[in-house]
Amino acid sequence: MNQALKVAMVALLLSGCALKQYPKSTPLGAQESATLDCPAIDNEIAKSHRAQQDIADTGAFNTLTVVGFMLDFGIGNGIAKYDASNKAEERLTQLKALKTAKCPLVG
Repeated sequence: MNQALKVAMVALLLSGCALKQYPKSTPLGAQESATLDCPAIDNEIAKSHRAQQDIADTGAFNTLTVVGFMLDFGIGNGIAKYDASNKAEERLTQLKALKTAKCPLVG
């Protein structure tokens, strides 16, 4: 088994130890991109910003942080937060690109 696969398996197992539940963001799909109009894109961008704030709030130090550290040195929670943050940022980037393509500036 190569080293990268071993590292990926350990990360997957440790992320299963995460005690905190972070919001899940999905990539922007082709059908969703095609059906969103400009107001809906703005709404989705606002939702993405809220998801990012929820991730930050969930990641704040609390009792679950201490318990998570005691179980796996906090690695599971850290991986879960990193994954959630990356997916939220990816969706926000896709929405901003879609807005640029579909919603030309007025005036």
